[in-house]
Amino acid sequence: MNGDHERDAALSQAVRLREDGRAAEARGRLVALAERYPQDAEIAYQTAWAHDVLGLESEAVPFYERALSVPGLPAEDRHGVFLGLGSTYRVLGRYEPALRTLRRGLEEFPHDPALEAFLAMALYNTGEGREAVRTLLRALAATSGDARVRGYRRAIEQYADDLDAIEQA
Repeated sequence: MNGDHERDAALSQAVRLREDGRAAEARGRLVALAERYPQDAEIAYQTAWAHDVLGLESEAVPFYERALSVPGLPAEDRHGVFLGLGSTYRVLGRYEPALRTLRRGLEEFPHDPALEAFLAMALYNTGEGREAVRTLLRALAATSGDARVRGYRRAIEQYADDLDAIEQA
């Protein structure tokens, strides 16, 4: 029990450091925690996040991957891992792993607009512009708070499925 308390306190302190803009200090503490608790998904996720905040995307990847490979993350954090890892792969030019990760995230979190937005970016990067636009239009139609967009929701969703449709005169 004492070990759990020490782990929780150390993790909370490191997260606070990151949130307070002291990401480099947080990263050092989190890397040490990740070495001490290699099967801890939450520590792996927070360690990945600290690397991302510092622009160390390549170094974040193994921690994101570890966070997904071991059990124990709450749903909200799993969502964050899918988004973070998918986005990180995309930024690194690793488009196929980005697509796989974001699609896997959408299997667990169907129709999630944040995952769909990052998926659309990765689709664009792989030359799948049509699918990227379709994905963005569907997310826009489903989530927009704008009254004008809501008024055209059905039309936007319909056209998203067939962007080249034209009316025959």
